[in-house]
Amino acid sequence: MEIIDSHCHINFPELKDDMADLLNRMEQANVTRALCVCVSLEAFPEVIELAESYRNIYASVGVHPDHVGGEEPDAHRLISLSAHPRIIAIGETGLDYYRLEGDLEWQRDRFRNHIRAAKQTGKPLIIHTREAGADTISIMREEDAASVGGVMHCFTETWEVAKAAMDMNFLISFSGILTFKNAKALREVAEKVPLGSAMVETDSPYLAPVPHRGKTNEPAYVRYVAEELARIKGLPLETVAATTSANFRRLFQIERA
Repeated sequence: MEIIDSHCHINFPELKDDMADLLNRMEQANVTRALCVCVSLEAFPEVIELAESYRNIYASVGVHPDHVGGEEPDAHRLISLSAHPRIIAIGETGLDYYRLEGDLEWQRDRFRNHIRAAKQTGKPLIIHTREAGADTISIMREEDAASVGGVMHCFTETWEVAKAAMDMNFLISFSGILTFKNAKALREVAEKVPLGSAMVETDSPYLAPVPHRGKTNEPAYVRYVAEELARIKGLPLETVAATTSANFRRLFQIERA
């Protein structure tokens, strides 16, 4: 059995100094691969270093929607950096209205630049949306994100947003939030999302699933997300693990080892 963590940040301070043990715990939990997702251009060198150092770690290039104070990415810059063979996606990008206020047109422009870079490179998008579902879907449609597809990561939106995204060739990725007691609405969405359109992730070092909630998250814990998705769908863990892993390999064009 293999399980793939489709979204993590193992370059973050909470995890980067524990890499040997982290990889060992992944192996023990049958987590065979992980995608380390870039959130700023300043962090890109350490993200790509991990992907170059470990054959089962992949990388993306992008700037998180609420990252401020760093280099602002234009499409040309993203296209240039994405040429590295270990870069398999553009992002994380999207819209986040939760923490920021005022005129957020710069955030929407940043999102558009990522979509345009993805279309130029043919690499799928990793999209983050928080309290911005309608605008996120609107920009995806306007910029023809469907032509490259991708994943709605750490999904917490409504079924309507999930359906609109899937109609544009996007997968829906569930995190440890799925295991939280107060996530009943999200579990109802997960029940409706076809398994062939689902992936699992940790978003580590954040959002550790039950029974580790409140602790530092890590890729090995993605197994608990897969177990909860299996419980929701009434399927064996092996089926959920195999299908979500196949979805990952198909989306990111990864050959099976």
